[in-house]
Amino acid sequence: MQVKLGQSVLEIVEGDLTRQDTDALVNAANPSLRGGGGVDGAIHRAGGPKILEECLQIGGCPTGEARLTTGGNLKARYVIHTVGPVYKDGSHGEPQLLASCYRESLKLASAKGIKTVAFPSISTGAYGYPLKEAARIALQTVKEYLAQHPEITLVRFVLFEKTAYEEYEEALKSV
Repeated sequence: MQVKLGQSVLEIVEGDLTRQDTDALVNAANPSLRGGGGVDGAIHRAGGPKILEECLQIGGCPTGEARLTTGGNLKARYVIHTVGPVYKDGSHGEPQLLASCYRESLKLASAKGIKTVAFPSISTGAYGYPLKEAARIALQTVKEYLAQHPEITLVRFVLFEKTAYEEYEEALKSV
């Protein structure tokens, strides 16, 4: 499913983030940037040791911020690493931090001349963010950013499971 937003396209697909041919992939990283499970582990495995070498030089990333490395062996030239919030109950700044992950990742893309970006669903795996709320925050934040930044021509949400795809599809209809 895709929608046109000015000069940009926002789309959702079910698939494997590591196989995307966008300029950059966004990694749902942990604060140490040392790899881990889920999306983070998959990106590090598929991209090879170059990504970890660069992450170690960066030294970490606070929640809600983003850092850039090369894509290593991935089709994407770059990986944007962002650290999503661990969900407690939604009243500890989680919505603002989650929105910041998407906004800061896109700001980094704009600054580097990256035109196409693929995102996972940040914080909805091990970090426990409720999928329905996370999808709404993600899509609303990206839509607002694209309205002001036509230099980003494509944002693709790559969702690993059908359930996630369906939640994002519903959220996209409402935003």
